[in-house]
Amino acid sequence: MTHLRTASIADIAAIRSIAHAAWPAAYAAILSPAQLAYMLDLMYSEAALEEQMTAKGHRFLMAERDGHAVGFAAFEHGHGAVRSTRLHKLYALPIVKGTGVGSALLAGVEAAALSAGDAQVELNVNRFNPTKAWYARKGFAVVRDEVIEIGEGFVMDDHVMVRALR
Repeated sequence: MTHLRTASIADIAAIRSIAHAAWPAAYAAILSPAQLAYMLDLMYSEAALEEQMTAKGHRFLMAERDGHAVGFAAFEHGHGAVRSTRLHKLYALPIVKGTGVGSALLAGVEAAALSAGDAQVELNVNRFNPTKAWYARKGFAVVRDEVIEIGEGFVMDDHVMVRALR
């Protein structure tokens, strides 16, 4: 059974470990090794995660099984003109793929969004990432595409997907 809890600064090492296991599995066929390494450093260095948790106000959920961290989600409330919860990250260890960890994390984010009074959950997913089909099965729809420059000549080529909560 998956247990969710609020993550803290003390969980940064576990978050980094999960990201470094999940990202190559998720993006090896989509991103070059150089872009993969660049983005992991940009988004998952200790300093970047600490800034996300403190200065940026992102909330993190940890998913645990048998007392071990197996996944995480990061999000923020009150995003955009329509009050949205912005899902920034949702990753699980490859060994737990298909076991409900991702669904539990998404349900936790959606419950937090409703508690915060947000009307929808919004996220970006790489246009070539098969996970977009998983989000579609969860009720998310593509509302627009965007290409975001992230430095070093790299871009994120994404769908923006939204799911109304009420």
